[in-house]
Amino acid sequence: MILTASHVSKTFGRGRTAGAKAVNDVTLAVAPGDFTAVVGESGSGKSTVARMLLGLIAPDEGEVAFDGVPLGSMSRAQKMAFRSSVQCVLQDPSAALNPRKSVRDILAEVIRLHGAATGRAAVEEKVREALAIVDLQPTEMYANRLPHQLSGGQRQRVLIARAVILNPSIIIADEAVSALDVSVKAGILNLLNRLRRERNIGYLFITHDLPVVKKVAGDVYVMRSGSVVEHAPKAQLFAAPGSEYTRELLAAAPQPDPVLARAWIRG
Repeated sequence: MILTASHVSKTFGRGRTAGAKAVNDVTLAVAPGDFTAVVGESGSGKSTVARMLLGLIAPDEGEVAFDGVPLGSMSRAQKMAFRSSVQCVLQDPSAALNPRKSVRDILAEVIRLHGAATGRAAVEEKVREALAIVDLQPTEMYANRLPHQLSGGQRQRVLIARAVILNPSIIIADEAVSALDVSVKAGILNLLNRLRRERNIGYLFITHDLPVVKKVAGDVYVMRSGSVVEHAPKAQLFAAPGSEYTRELLAAAPQPDPVLARAWIRG
């Protein structure tokens, strides 16, 4: 169940307007159980790669494939299976959740659409199960709430619940923790890691936050101006980066001062 992008490129703007090449000849892969990170500055093409991997836009060149089958060649049944197996968690849960629907209705809609359960009682059980998986308990209380009645971290957990409710093999997380406070961010990262261990979910984790990458990632792809400039295991990348751009990113990342941190804690 490996998700691959093979030499994909994408240009926006055609006709009279000169095209802007957002992605240029990118090859990457993610499999169940992986925690693969894609890092780079804003505008480097990370989110465009994510949209191609999700099948939301088609590459101009190259192909995206799941379990060896190109997305463009999939039958209707294969596409439905792909939609269940490859899910996404986005940066802004407020924009991704219908403000007029309760958490129960948001999750039930996905369950019914994909046929994950039939009958009111079975759907309700799946909703409770999904909320329990992401530690939103008591489940009945959270199921009855509207998105605006939840905190940012709780809304992000609802998005994760909506993804895992279909037992996916891969989750593409696009800046999924960048808008959260540090303590909330740590809780979400721990949740994602627990789901990876318990359910063998693979992540393509798109971020600009190098401390987060250092904490959770396995392999890391570094993107700049639409291209992958480095691909390496996390330990190798942080210990001996192979590209000048990666060295610049690492140098620019904020480093905690342990002396100041201890003084702040004592104060």
